[in-house]
Amino acid sequence: MKEAGHDAEYARLDVTDLENVRAVVTDVLARHGRVDVLVNNAGVMPLSMVEDLRVDDWNQMIDVNLRGVLHGIAAVLPSMRERRSGHIVNIASTAADRVDPTGVVYSATKYAVRAISEGLRQETADIRVTLVNPGLTRTELTHSGGTPELQAAVRDALAGAGLDASAIAAAIDYAIGQPEGVDVNEIIVRSTASLQG
Repeated sequence: MKEAGHDAEYARLDVTDLENVRAVVTDVLARHGRVDVLVNNAGVMPLSMVEDLRVDDWNQMIDVNLRGVLHGIAAVLPSMRERRSGHIVNIASTAADRVDPTGVVYSATKYAVRAISEGLRQETADIRVTLVNPGLTRTELTHSGGTPELQAAVRDALAGAGLDASAIAAAIDYAIGQPEGVDVNEIIVRSTASLQG
């Protein structure tokens, strides 16, 4: 990156730990003076039927997919409000608009992210808020938790019809690249190879 005139840094954090998220943002603010864009992208998707009663999986989805988004917002919102500028991008899913029996709790967390995004958008004209809803995307989401048969079936579907993660990155880039005063509220990204995505 440095050879191309850019610099990238990273920090490990646990989105389920509010103080950890705040500490990382505090460090970024101390070193760089501001946070221009937050992309809330952490997520888990252990698929199963509700009747399987995989309560630990449910709690993990609530902690990561929902609380993680709220923790990110809580960490950056005060400084963005103070500057009267910033952009929060929340990654939900096409499951934020429909429910499949194998992903009821997953969908519930993504519906909640949709509601949070819309409510936050209505609170201020100074901070842009974008909800990005990916369809089936080739990621590690299906590699842990859930019912093994369902997770394997989704991995098979992804092999043939899944989006590359770069398509989602391009959607985020489009949203944050808009001129001041333009807020792209929601983007749905699906593979052309997928009928339902």
